[in-house]
Amino acid sequence: MSIHRIFRPLGLAAVLGLAATGGFVLAQGDNPTQGLAPADESGSYEVSGVEVDVTGKSADQARYAGWRVAQRKGWQILSRRLGGGGALLSDGTLDGMVSGIVVENEQIGPNRYVARLGVLFSRARAGSILGVAAEATRSPPMLTIPIEISGGAAVGFEQKTAWQDAWLRYRTGNSLIDYIRPTGTGTDPLLLNFGQTERRGRGWWRVVLDQYGATDVLIPTVSLRREWPGGPIIGTFQARHGPDNRLIAQFTLRVDNGDALPVLLDAGVKRLDDAYQAALRNGALMGDAGLAYVAPVATPTPLEQPTDLASPGLDGIAGGTGATAGSVVTVQVDTPNAASVTSTESALQAIPGVQSAVTTSLALGGVSVVRVQLEGEPAGLRTALESRGWTVVGSGTTLRIRRTASAGANSQVGSADNTTG
Repeated sequence: MSIHRIFRPLGLAAVLGLAATGGFVLAQGDNPTQGLAPADESGSYEVSGVEVDVTGKSADQARYAGWRVAQRKGWQILSRRLGGGGALLSDGTLDGMVSGIVVENEQIGPNRYVARLGVLFSRARAGSILGVAAEATRSPPMLTIPIEISGGAAVGFEQKTAWQDAWLRYRTGNSLIDYIRPTGTGTDPLLLNFGQTERRGRGWWRVVLDQYGATDVLIPTVSLRREWPGGPIIGTFQARHGPDNRLIAQFTLRVDNGDALPVLLDAGVKRLDDAYQAALRNGALMGDAGLAYVAPVATPTPLEQPTDLASPGLDGIAGGTGATAGSVVTVQVDTPNAASVTSTESALQAIPGVQSAVTTSLALGGVSVVRVQLEGEPAGLRTALESRGWTVVGSGTTLRIRRTASAGANSQVGSADNTTG
């Protein structure tokens, strides 16, 4: 078995992806000169803090055996958490269910492996075995702008900060909040800076949110105070929400070593996510009416001379203009690459009643916006998308769609149906 090791100070989490057979291990590293990509958002079940202490004939065999033990212990913990009996499964079944191993802290000897690990289980496969629903209801898409205050300066995406990296490291798949986490590249420093969080004008906020396919904004803030260089660090964390920068929750954490800053920030992100989820359950994350999409009002062009409403048709029968009532719907969709843009437009155009589907805001690797002109009401488009396997969030003339496992196949079927009428 080939193992690629990854070393990070203070045992920071490193996600090691496992192939379906469990026979090969991949490690992901970060380029410090580039923006980090958000961590796993697949919605895997995560079991953290699994302690293992295993020996083997070599360091690699001990490490592999430790991961095997972590899978078994993690499954028992997850099974009990979701109401199962905690019965053990075979290693082959677990290999097909585990989507990743998170190394929280590890010590590797010549023939001994001591570690604290996290285990990621596929939500669909684990849910089918435990008899729980694989899908979970989440919030509307929330643009996340982390603000770090240190040394008297408040920084958003103007420059790279440890606070941004902490939010990008955090796996949000199990959260009820649909975070949209920019990477800090492109136009992010211009649009998502500290000054933007102090603006209250809803008009400009609507423009910014539309660029990222979001309907609301979250502003997690941390204020760092260092007792002395290399000494204790005290962080005051605040969960803020909306254009009015409304405070939801606040708490303070401390570490005794200056090198432990990433550990402090990771703990702060986890508690802020818990605070946002609690606010969502309590109804405190209600959307701002001023951020709702405002459809443009068509202004009729005056004619030089009045014309009759109806003109004589064949054999003197009055004929209409033949125009039918329609509507325009704004559709937000994840577009990881150029091919996904084309396939999404094709899938939308294949739906009966859709006259056109044009991408008006392109964001490769992010959320693009497609303008859909259709005959009839927007509710019909939502029903048609759901019947083809898409996950649809939103209402009215603004929809957010996501691909599911069956969306691609259904889209092709829908295209064939539309062609044949």
